[in-house]
Amino acid sequence: GFYANLLLTQTPEHILTQTNNKTEILCELKKEHTGVYWYRWSQERQHFEFLVFSNTLGKTTYGTNVSQGKFSVHEARSHSSYSLHISHLHPSDNGTYYCSVSQASQLLLGSGTQLSVVDVLPLPPKTTQTPVSKKPVIKSKAASKKGPCSPLVWIPLATGVLLLLLGLLPTAHRLYRLRRRLWLRIHRQ
Repeated sequence: GFYANLLLTQTPEHILTQTNNKTEILCELKKEHTGVYWYRWSQERQHFEFLVFSNTLGKTTYGTNVSQGKFSVHEARSHSSYSLHISHLHPSDNGTYYCSVSQASQLLLGSGTQLSVVDVLPLPPKTTQTPVSKKPVIKSKAASKKGPCSPLVWIPLATGVLLLLLGLLPTAHRLYRLRRRLWLRIHRQ
């Protein structure tokens, strides 16, 4: 029987490519093994098809009616990862590809890679760019008047200065009286 297992990790999960291209599926193994098997699940035919087996010595065995020029297995990182290369892709190659290792008369399956081969790739969705809008310029009546300062600016400014001066008048008057008294005292003596 087949068992899905987390000890075999496949990347990528999905591949969408065009006819006549080539692709690669990586399988990382975290388990002792004598080699890696590759299978394809065909949704259309509802069965697993044995594609290729590659042992740790680099010997490759192909399934019945499987083209050796189409499928090849490459080993990397001292038997810890294998990649399946598929060339001359055709829509008949569609399916889910699984790497697998044999352990105690069971086949442990990888996570699976869904391959979809199409004649024409779909166009990416059009992203409509919103035009960069400038901030609306609000022209106030003050800004439309000619001259260095409009009345909307200088009237509140002049009012503020006038109130400040009126607030200082009593203080200035007290200081004047104090200075006058002091002067009178000094001159009387």
